[in-house]
Amino acid sequence: MRRREFVTLVGGATFVWPLAVHAQKPERVRRIGVLMFYPESDPEGQLRAKTFRRELEKLGWTIENLQMDFRWGRGNADWTRSATTQLLKPPPDVIVANGELAANIVQQATRTVPAIFIGSSDPVADGLVQSFAHPGGNMTGFSVMEPSLGAKLLELLKEIAPRLTRVAVLFNPDNRGNQLAYASAAAAGPSFGVEIIAAPVREATEIDTAISQWGREPGHGLIVPPDPSTNSHRALIIELAARYRLPAIFALRAPAAEGGLMSYGVDLPELFRKAAIYADRILKGEKPADLPVQLPTKFELVINLRTAKALALNVPPTLLTSADEVIE
Repeated sequence: MRRREFVTLVGGATFVWPLAVHAQKPERVRRIGVLMFYPESDPEGQLRAKTFRRELEKLGWTIENLQMDFRWGRGNADWTRSATTQLLKPPPDVIVANGELAANIVQQATRTVPAIFIGSSDPVADGLVQSFAHPGGNMTGFSVMEPSLGAKLLELLKEIAPRLTRVAVLFNPDNRGNQLAYASAAAAGPSFGVEIIAAPVREATEIDTAISQWGREPGHGLIVPPDPSTNSHRALIIELAARYRLPAIFALRAPAAEGGLMSYGVDLPELFRKAAIYADRILKGEKPADLPVQLPTKFELVINLRTAKALALNVPPTLLTSADEVIE
């Protein structure tokens, strides 16, 4: 067996992966289109893409029988509609939508192409599926939002920074799951003696303005729910939080690994692995209508001790013990 190294082609970002050379070619090459709400250079997006690809490899898919077309971008509505239109010409066998906005736009674009979403907070309320157990249409996938996430993020942030009195939730107002996270944190605020402030943002300039204004007072902290658009600006958020000495907790792992104080949230690469399993089942004849929507089951706590020390925060031993990863 001869192997080729994995490469990414310019343009449609089509994956070429390890190849097993066979004597006969398959009758038809299948195609998966993927809407990825990250710039192509983002290592977090590449990790999710690699996890998805590797799981399909394990299930027997190679360059001989499967083409993967990725569309990379920051995820505003205009870009998403354009990228979806491109992926549907011609229609793929399966389309994967990363993010709530992508899922909604894919549904608007097609009711026939099988689609897997990763990122809806409440797919039933959003009208993506009829029910979790029986989706009923051309879509199924993976919800990423735990209803009490905002309260849990506040609890963890208060545990590591007990002197906090006001916490801003930096969220994308177009993301329904982010709105739920803010509401959850706001409801829990009084029990922690913390005032919760809404900080809706979409673009880098709005993030800069919000944190710059917020960070000038003592006793302030920051919560960042999971969203592709805010995560694509995570380097800016980390830099501003450090500049203003703001304890910040993120719902995605990458910011904590890259210098943020801590993170707690769903293991998203794991959801991409599961999405590959669903894609395989659909390619082999199953229908999205019969594949139940799955809720998140695996959450990870990551603490960056270097950042905690820079902020003069003493991390409680109980918190360190419960962490899945401690960055020293």
